[in-house]
Amino acid sequence: MSAKAQPRIKETYRKQIVPRLMKERSYSSVMAVPRLARVVVNMGVGEATQNIKVLDAAIEDLGRITGQRPAMRRSRKSIAAFRLREGMPIAATVTLRGDRMYEFVDRLFNVALPRVRDFRGVPPNAFDGRGNYTLGLKDQIIFPEIDYSKVEKLRGMNVTFVTTARTDEESKLLLQYLGMPFRNQ
Repeated sequence: MSAKAQPRIKETYRKQIVPRLMKERSYSSVMAVPRLARVVVNMGVGEATQNIKVLDAAIEDLGRITGQRPAMRRSRKSIAAFRLREGMPIAATVTLRGDRMYEFVDRLFNVALPRVRDFRGVPPNAFDGRGNYTLGLKDQIIFPEIDYSKVEKLRGMNVTFVTTARTDEESKLLLQYLGMPFRNQ
């Protein structure tokens, strides 16, 4: 049985970030150190109410970006102003855990974000108060997996980093050490 290579960021987390956080924040146990629990990538497709094929393209793009098949999300209630009925498919979402999550985070921090036009860093104030961070991306073409010539329409997506940190300060420190390029204020 061959041992599979660990993702680069996961190895860095175990060998460098955990000891550094234990020393800086004086955690009593390795298990008390905050870690990345999961990454949720969500792509809302409002136009899917008129044309369902738009959602298929979004699902294909999201699957190519994350390396995992997205789940289709349906509306929970009807909203007449948006011509939306309960149960209509309106979004695609992927929850990444384990090695696949670390691989995605590595590609996002080191390849995709630097490709954003006029990139100066991600906003440091997008924490939810419970140690989770949500990043909004304007288009999917920043990922090298997407073929620009086959893209019909640019679609944004939300990437939520769910951590085991109790406070936003701990979470920010963890994400910063993992390589999240926060904007200087």
